[in-house]
Amino acid sequence: MTREEYYMTEALLEAKKALAKDEVPIGAVAVHQDRIIGRGHNERETLKDPTRHAEITAIQEAAHFLGGWRLTDVELYVTIEPCVMCSGAALQARLKRIIYGAKDPKGGGVHSLYEIPSDQRLNHQIEVLGGVLEEECRQLMQDFFRGLRQ
Repeated sequence: MTREEYYMTEALLEAKKALAKDEVPIGAVAVHQDRIIGRGHNERETLKDPTRHAEITAIQEAAHFLGGWRLTDVELYVTIEPCVMCSGAALQARLKRIIYGAKDPKGGGVHSLYEIPSDQRLNHQIEVLGGVLEEECRQLMQDFFRGLRQ
């Protein structure tokens, strides 16, 4: 198992916490110096808050842990490609790298619809790696939405 697969497995555990709450099963972990310093899973329905995406919670926890908003040595592992809001938050936090599992063709702000982390017009760019445990991440989402339709 690679380092990326290990941390994506941790993000998948977070996604399963969201699933247990009937939330869209997306999970995230923030990693600094090979240590998880932030965890998050979707809680929009639970908390009635449109900003409670997995990435936002993980970034907030990481900033609190490090005692500052500049997360230049932090990597964010997310089961699904971050949306525009979360890509923007990652950019504002000055993250070092985003690693995600499956693409989000309807809302992705990293590769699918927009490429916010690599946009040269912005004052910071973030390295991005997609496709880590892609099938597991995609399957969790597909199973969730299939269940909603039935």
